[in-house]
Amino acid sequence: MSLFKARDWWSTILGEKEEFDQGCLCLADVDNSGNGQDKIIVGSFMGYLRIFNPHPVKTGDGTQAEDLLLEVHLRDPILQVEVGKFVSGTEMLHLAVLHSRKLCVYSVSGTLGNVEHGNQYHIKLMYEHSLQRTACNMAYGPFGGVKGRDLICIQSMDGMLMVFEQESYAFGRFLPGSLLPGPLAYSSRTDSFITVSSCQQVESYKYQVLAFATDVDKKQETEQQKLGSGKRLVVDWTLNIGEQALDICIVPFNQSASSVFVLGERNFFCLKDNGQIRFMKKLDCNPSCFLPYCSVSEGTINTLIGNHNNMLHIYQDVTLKWATQLPHVPVAVRVGCLHDLKGVIVTLSDDGHLQCSYLGTDPSLFQAPKVESRELNYEELDGELKELQKIIKDVKSQGVWPMTEREDDLKVSAVVSPNLDSVSQAANVEVGTDSVPSITVKVTLQNRVVLQKAKLSVYVQPPLVSTCDQCTFDFTVPEMTSTVAFSVYLKRSYTPSELEGNAVVSYSRPTDRNPDGIPRVIQCKFRLPLKLICLPGQPSKTASHKLTVETNKSPVSLLSLFPDFAIQSDDDQVNVMGFRLLGGSRVTLLASRTSQRYRIQSEQFEDLWLVTNELTYRLQEYFEKQGIKDFACSFSGCLPLQEYFELIDHHFELRINGEKLEELLSERAVQFRAIQRRLLTRFKDKTPAPLQHLDTLLDGTYKQVIALAEAVEENQHSLFQSFARLKSATHLMILLIRLWQKLSAEQTAILEAAFLPLQEDTQELGWEEMVDAAIAHLLKTCLSKSSKEQALSLSSQLNIPKDTSQLKRHITLLCDRLAKGGRLCVSSDAAASQAMVMPGGCTPIPESDLEERSLEDSTELFTNHNHLITEPPMPEVSALQGVLEQ
Repeated sequence: MSLFKARDWWSTILGEKEEFDQGCLCLADVDNSGNGQDKIIVGSFMGYLRIFNPHPVKTGDGTQAEDLLLEVHLRDPILQVEVGKFVSGTEMLHLAVLHSRKLCVYSVSGTLGNVEHGNQYHIKLMYEHSLQRTACNMAYGPFGGVKGRDLICIQSMDGMLMVFEQESYAFGRFLPGSLLPGPLAYSSRTDSFITVSSCQQVESYKYQVLAFATDVDKKQETEQQKLGSGKRLVVDWTLNIGEQALDICIVPFNQSASSVFVLGERNFFCLKDNGQIRFMKKLDCNPSCFLPYCSVSEGTINTLIGNHNNMLHIYQDVTLKWATQLPHVPVAVRVGCLHDLKGVIVTLSDDGHLQCSYLGTDPSLFQAPKVESRELNYEELDGELKELQKIIKDVKSQGVWPMTEREDDLKVSAVVSPNLDSVSQAANVEVGTDSVPSITVKVTLQNRVVLQKAKLSVYVQPPLVSTCDQCTFDFTVPEMTSTVAFSVYLKRSYTPSELEGNAVVSYSRPTDRNPDGIPRVIQCKFRLPLKLICLPGQPSKTASHKLTVETNKSPVSLLSLFPDFAIQSDDDQVNVMGFRLLGGSRVTLLASRTSQRYRIQSEQFEDLWLVTNELTYRLQEYFEKQGIKDFACSFSGCLPLQEYFELIDHHFELRINGEKLEELLSERAVQFRAIQRRLLTRFKDKTPAPLQHLDTLLDGTYKQVIALAEAVEENQHSLFQSFARLKSATHLMILLIRLWQKLSAEQTAILEAAFLPLQEDTQELGWEEMVDAAIAHLLKTCLSKSSKEQALSLSSQLNIPKDTSQLKRHITLLCDRLAKGGRLCVSSDAAASQAMVMPGGCTPIPESDLEERSLEDSTELFTNHNHLITEPPMPEVSALQGVLEQ
């Protein structure tokens, strides 16, 4: 038990799934017993009214049956409960209950019981007022200095104050410029109402000014008087506190002075009667409720403040005197006298946890038992330590379970059909006039043990889509086999960046310690055929982009490599073959008769990727079937960095354009809402006023919002396509660098991780800043020129850059250092040794404008990209026949 926990004197839980707020709690001698003992009155939003009189047998007891004096369902939600002299002709206390559309005043009385069941309590309705406006809160007091009775003032949701002189309605006034209602309190010393407006100002209104102002129901008043902004209804004083208020409370110092306490979202304020700040305190936690009360020290005020950290802080003016822990977040707090115990703190949470507690430092009775001392056997400890280290070593090498057991839990395999579907399953495609084929993929799952919540998810690269994205399985018994078949097809008219799909299965494996199961994930990749997105076509004689791939073996007939793209009417396909991608782009593949080279050419740079990758894959597969293991492809031409940079610039331009369109759309939306508010104010006026072309402005702004939203959506579609093309070009560049530098699989994986960090990019986190940070890290570590570069620090924040010049410079520098012998690795030791053996003359990464200017003066950075490696001479061809004659 902590020393600073609130001591639980009595507690209970109110109802089931009921909600409460700060006005739902009140403490008073509501039954007029005259013994000075308070009763706890609680009302809920479900309409239940409860009255408690706690009598715990011992401290910390829960509620007893006789503690609940009364429970009645009033049907309507209860917003606030107060006790005062609300009935004329008597000074007895009565209970006022505020509903959303009516105010009810009840008398609470008890009848002595003749049996062991105790006293009987009941309520009687004295009068009620039906409200024409939806109520928010209320305040009461001797308005106007009346003696022996209390009047009630109700604030409506639209900012109207309605004053009731007990059984009769007095008047109603609109507060000037009211938009949303705030907390309301009455100061009897100054005879004024104090509230906080939506302008975050504390405002004070004299009761006499409100009473003598023109009534809002009179027809002859002007429009300004209807809004409550006429000359006769003026504010007494205002104070801007700069935040919304949660509650207001008035505490008298003595007969001549009182203080106004305002609880804000971050501070609480103590004001004088005239609105001047007496003091303020900045709070460390978000407050939920407060209660000021008089202190034992003269001239000071104590304040209870509850917060959302389940804490109750006690301040004397601005000094924190005590902090105590509560079992809930209080939304209302009161102090009263219960069962001859003065100063009991009563708190209520929003879910109905009602607790009576007190502050104290009762010591905990728990004492930790003494630990039995025994002599240590160091030989046994050493043996136990070795056994534990062996277990840890085995777990690190094998994982949580043995490898064989993990692999045998569930087997997943995917088989792609060798032929396209006879009847295409493509639906809602946007590819143009071409008929879009589809292909069937079958995924088979076989379990060894009982598995729970097995879920299969299929992912293919957009714009490829599958007819079945997700499905679930129940492996209730071991050795079950389930098969799922789905079709994959091209949905839109641009090329996917990859033809590789992924089937991921997530499941839970129950264990002895965890019956609910341990989450596991297993995946299986499958490769889609090129013919799914590509059709046989006529070779093109001219092309803007060309690549040449060299091999160390004799050229292979293209009919042998691509039998599925053979055209029967064309006999020249031994050395020339054409591909037509769905959507219209063409790619031509040429094989030299005399040299060991293949040329791929197309009008679009990114379209070279899939055919080039398919060519290297099928060549490797062809020679493996022949039993040749030393086959290798290489690339000795110039890296097409300029073409790659153009795609980067286009993608970045679309990102910037999207950001500008979203900002413009946000501005137009703010303008649209402002015009709506103006029109709503005009329409709410009882006296019609001219619209002053606001309706025309609203219609024009609406059309602009719609047009900008369509532009944002169109730019988003263009950005998706541009990102797919950029990924295709990136894959092609990685392939060319791998063939150019003969990179290993590990080095290629590092390059892919640096250039392809995202599956999808967004406005907040895009491809450019991610790749730039990754490449800068490689240049700083494994490709660094010296230890000085390794000591340079990189920015920890990723923000959208102003342009792509730095990214293009880093990519160029990466290629330069790879050309000069740099090696990609992730080990820090290897990176350090790499920095020592790097050949001299490498260009450092500029870390400042001065260094960048000196860098431009001293070294030319890939101006023409010709000094990487010069392409060996190849006979010039202006037509297909020139290649076929080689």
